[in-house]
Amino acid sequence: MEQYQVTGMSCAVCAGRVEKAVKEVPGVTSCSVSLLTNSMGVEGSASAADIVEAVEKAGYGASPKSASSKTDTGSAPSWADSDALKDRETPILKKRLMWSVPLLMVLMYFSMGHMMWGWYAPEAFDNHVFLGLFELLIAAAVMVINGKFFVSGVSSLLHKAPNMDTLVALGSGASFIYSVAELFLMILAQGNGRHDIVMKYGMNMYFESAAMIPTLITVGKMLEAKSKGRTTDALKGLMSLAPKTAVLLKDGVETEVAIDKVVAGDIFAVRPGEKIPVDGVILKGSTSVDESALTGESIPADKSEGDNVSAATINQQGYIECRAIRVGEDTTLAGIIRTVSDAAATKAPLARIADKVSMIFVPTVIVLSVLTLAGWLIAGKSFTFAIARGISVLVISCPCALGLATPVAIMVGSGVGAKNGILFKTASALEAAGRTQIIALDKTGTVTEGQPSVTDIIPVGRDENELLILAASLEKNSEHPLSKAVTFEADGLPIREVTDFEVLSGHGLRCMLDGKELIGGSMKFLASKGISEPSLTERANILSEQGKTPLMFAYGGEAAGLIAVSDKIREDSAKAVRELRNMGISTIMLTGDNHRTAKAIAAQAGVDHVISDVLPADKSEVVTAMKTLGKTAMVGDGINDAPALTSADSGIAIGAGTDIAVDAADIVVMKNRLSDVTAAIRLSRHTIRNIHQNLFWAFFYNAVCIPLAMGLYGIEMKPMYGAAAMALSSFFVCMNALRLNLVKPYDAAHDRKIGQINREAIAEIVSLTEKKEDKTMTKTMKIEGMMCPHCEASVKKALEAIEGVESAAPDHTAGVAVVTLSAEVENDVLKNAVEAKDYKVIGIE
Repeated sequence: MEQYQVTGMSCAVCAGRVEKAVKEVPGVTSCSVSLLTNSMGVEGSASAADIVEAVEKAGYGASPKSASSKTDTGSAPSWADSDALKDRETPILKKRLMWSVPLLMVLMYFSMGHMMWGWYAPEAFDNHVFLGLFELLIAAAVMVINGKFFVSGVSSLLHKAPNMDTLVALGSGASFIYSVAELFLMILAQGNGRHDIVMKYGMNMYFESAAMIPTLITVGKMLEAKSKGRTTDALKGLMSLAPKTAVLLKDGVETEVAIDKVVAGDIFAVRPGEKIPVDGVILKGSTSVDESALTGESIPADKSEGDNVSAATINQQGYIECRAIRVGEDTTLAGIIRTVSDAAATKAPLARIADKVSMIFVPTVIVLSVLTLAGWLIAGKSFTFAIARGISVLVISCPCALGLATPVAIMVGSGVGAKNGILFKTASALEAAGRTQIIALDKTGTVTEGQPSVTDIIPVGRDENELLILAASLEKNSEHPLSKAVTFEADGLPIREVTDFEVLSGHGLRCMLDGKELIGGSMKFLASKGISEPSLTERANILSEQGKTPLMFAYGGEAAGLIAVSDKIREDSAKAVRELRNMGISTIMLTGDNHRTAKAIAAQAGVDHVISDVLPADKSEVVTAMKTLGKTAMVGDGINDAPALTSADSGIAIGAGTDIAVDAADIVVMKNRLSDVTAAIRLSRHTIRNIHQNLFWAFFYNAVCIPLAMGLYGIEMKPMYGAAAMALSSFFVCMNALRLNLVKPYDAAHDRKIGQINREAIAEIVSLTEKKEDKTMTKTMKIEGMMCPHCEASVKKALEAIEGVESAAPDHTAGVAVVTLSAEVENDVLKNAVEAKDYKVIGIE
């Protein structure tokens, strides 16, 4: 997503106008404009020049938030500069008020204090014409000081996109023009000696309203700007964390340089109490690091040689030397800032209602104002009465409250999440999480710690060390947590080099060692290869029931033994699952592990349903099926979870997971705790509730106040009171959003169930999945005559042409073909198909 800074917007109508103009640019696939941050996110192939030109033609200004995309330098991107969010609007508004308010006070003293309450004034002010000329000059001065309303309002009107400034300009301008007309009539009447008419016209002028309207709106704008500024405090706080300098080591000499001079590969030193400047890996020393700025975790993390450290975290104890691995916009901190910033530049689905209303709001209000004027005139009221009602309608209407209702809550909610190590990538992700009704959990690294250890070693025909050497020689090439456990257990043993290593996704591993095939994986996988050992099968079942994962190994086509690995559930998993259930959310554990092991882990965690022995594609299918029952979230941390994360309504990645899982997810929890998932859902629900409150207020305010201004309740509202109400409306919305800063995401005291999921329907999908797995049968055919991959292809084609054969996997080196069946197929049918291709079938199991 490319981001742009937009200038000249004053309300939701402006944002809608800019968004519409950019979406019409060829090559733009999506566009989202944020009134809160005056920013715009654009996706597509359109050039920046075309986008800027479209915005300018719509009557506004735009410039790209250009950022360095280089990965070898530390150039700080412009969006990572807290100055980009600096409140530049408030000082300008303050200056306008410094001039407007004193002039307005003078005007109010003479127009109301002297005329209505008899306050002292020089004798000349008893002359209504003189007083009128004086009021005209003061009102004109105030209107010039606040001329931005009139310039923007008229410009928007000329562009056929009237906005809030148009309402202010029309209201104030109508008051001023009407009063000028009254003044001229007074002068004519005085020349004719009609002092009674002079007195009458003198009481009907609205110069004070002409000045009061832009002044009060400016007060409201300043309050709004201040409160909007506070909604971005979290983002500005993150930006301020970025270190400004680093101490580089070159030829043993320490040199302090600006952070943008650090490049990947540089060696830098960090002393106790200093911030770590960029992401790196420790080369020398050990320490404890305060990572609370990034993860929200208050307990320092112990670090030693080989461990990674992140920019903006604080070295608390020892002196360390590190190598820079990620700099500039590639650091973890920059990624967090970019995520929060992107979320602010996107729109939640809830905002669509307000956007649609905002686009027709101002024209509707203008029409209502004209109808009000005409209606009262037809009803026989004086023109003075009618014009006052029409002006009141213009100045009391507030499109800004509608436009700010969603983005201010999204920004504050995203900020609270970032402070607690919960990153919502988009506004839609923040909204969707709170609507979750079903949550699917990966097992390894999500429900469990993801750091399993070897518990049992059961060799066949060799001793334990020989089995470990074989297993570790195979597993050392894999990044899977189970593989790491086996490799760690074999530390110190003479691990051997292998060739032709291959990962069989979702099944196991294979390689060649000393000319023989070495295979490792589940019992089911080895059985599909025609390798089984009755004694190991029985032992594996016992280990599985204990919550352990049995891994079987075969060497040279014969069983070599069994290694059991156990992975403890996370400390907070059971508590997190219990909280999810208290929220009314159904939980399902999806895992590629065997059913017995999965069931044992699920029982410890309190998960409602278990679906085991699933491949990555199967996980995605299950999530898709669950989405038909309700809003479904998927929580995972591995590459094999990426398809399911993408398929889910909300993909939640555990932060220590792979980059692919994090990229595929909508939400990232940095602290690697399942309780952060419940916190994310809880925060989302609070944010949705806040948005609903803001939208209710925005609609309620306009629904009540516009008829009030029209005089339908029998109340004669002065235009200045309407301006004051409009000024406070947006301020109220912003202040309500700021209440989200008080939310405690980890407090489950006020959790309540939302909606009701048909648990029987979920159980039925789980059952159907299990039945589908049961119906899938495999047969292993031992075949003579296959000499090469061409032979494999011939056998495969022959077998897969048979009805009921789902797939065939011939292996010429092992002399077998594993046939997966979706229906019963007689052995003779399989045998005849293979032998028709001039190969010999020895047996079928």
